[in-house]
Amino acid sequence: MAKIDDVARHAGVAPSTVSYVLSGKRAISEETRQRVLKSIRVLGYQPHAGARALASNRSNVLALFIPLHAGIHVPVIMQFVVSVVTTARQFDHDVLLLTQDEGVKGLERVANTSLVDGLIVMDIELQDPRLPVLRSLRRPSVLIGVPDDPDDFHCIDLDFTAAGAKCLDHLADLGHRRVALIGSPPEVYKRETGYATRLSAGFKVAASRRKVAATVHPCGSSNLDASLVASEVFEDHPDTTALVVHNEDAVDGLMRWLGRNGRRVPEDVSIVAICPDEIAHRVNPPLTSVAIPAEEIGEEAVRTVMAMVEGGVMDELGGSTTLIGPRLTVRDSTAPPKP
Repeated sequence: MAKIDDVARHAGVAPSTVSYVLSGKRAISEETRQRVLKSIRVLGYQPHAGARALASNRSNVLALFIPLHAGIHVPVIMQFVVSVVTTARQFDHDVLLLTQDEGVKGLERVANTSLVDGLIVMDIELQDPRLPVLRSLRRPSVLIGVPDDPDDFHCIDLDFTAAGAKCLDHLADLGHRRVALIGSPPEVYKRETGYATRLSAGFKVAASRRKVAATVHPCGSSNLDASLVASEVFEDHPDTTALVVHNEDAVDGLMRWLGRNGRRVPEDVSIVAICPDEIAHRVNPPLTSVAIPAEEIGEEAVRTVMAMVEGGVMDELGGSTTLIGPRLTVRDSTAPPKP
């Protein structure tokens, strides 16, 4: 691997001249600059990351706070992570991952040093305890999720309120008059996580508007949890003809319970899920679903925080909330109820 001394010898200049060409800290003649740049290309020289950071007064690193705690479907979280990491590389940035248990202290530790240029924070609660700290730090930051008071933050997320309503409306249009929402794990609702709370609210408002009887059932992550909740739903309300599922881990357990209990999909029970397309496709029949646009959200989060980093105008940008409209794909799991 070529070093700065190799570039200097190839270009016939001093190593300090190569450094000045890279950093721009001292005027260098155009002829010399072009000669050095040509030697860099010929030798395939890559400046040291630390040197680049010193020259630009940046770390070339973004921090991504990811939730790894009870009630979280890790494969979906990793879709967001992959999107953020690949988009950050387009801006010559790497990504430092921090888990949920870092909490407020993790935010302060990272933001009060020169470790990162900006922060992307996931799993936003309606009254998130990290947000006052983010406000005080005044560092470029983006939230994947929307709190109750988003005014001075840049937020990006799926419009979960509209997603809940869209699922209910699809089933109501088919003629279903009693629908149950198999929701996120109880601990997710207990934390008042924004995506779960908003989807449930949108579902209930749409049910009231369409005069559809509706119930909400938090559900754990195991197949046993899914079986228990399904038993509860159909024992309490035998006339239930459709389910909306907002719990990726519960899908397989629900499908197995329905099969064991002689309930065919969609002849006896229609199902709409809020989940990635690969989950919707892996079951039989494939599920009508609203996809989680993890790639789109991750890309937008990185581009927003990098605009703040590169522009250096965090305060002037103010806050913004970008909600991606839900896209429902109709597959084989929904049909009109039997007469």
